[in-house]
Amino acid sequence: MKTKTIKQTVTFAASPKEVYDLLMDKKKYAAFVGGDVKVSKKIKGKFEVFDGYCTGYNIELEDGKKIIQAWHFAENGWPDDYYTTCTFLFEKKDKGTKLTFTQAEVPEISVESLKSGWKEYYWTPMKKYLKK
Repeated sequence: MKTKTIKQTVTFAASPKEVYDLLMDKKKYAAFVGGDVKVSKKIKGKFEVFDGYCTGYNIELEDGKKIIQAWHFAENGWPDDYYTTCTFLFEKKDKGTKLTFTQAEVPEISVESLKSGWKEYYWTPMKKYLKK
């Protein structure tokens, strides 16, 4: 299976800890994605988003600085046991946070849909949530 890497950089008008918490606090996560969320704050702890469309587990967590997770997407062409590695790096910039996101080993057939999906279902709703 051919794979590619997705890299995106986003800035948020919030502290690195606040942005980190959006992805690690169950209530905040559910509020910006608009549905049930299961998320563990432990290494090897599991998560589930979008009614099981996205599942995975934590590889590395550094509060307010870094999240590395294995992600599985219920996409056509994805083997049931296939995971990509998503890295979220949070860096303080001026009065906000620069998030550097990398998703490695994405099956080529899913690259374009996931590129737009991260923007539509994560970065834009996260910015809206932080404005409240």
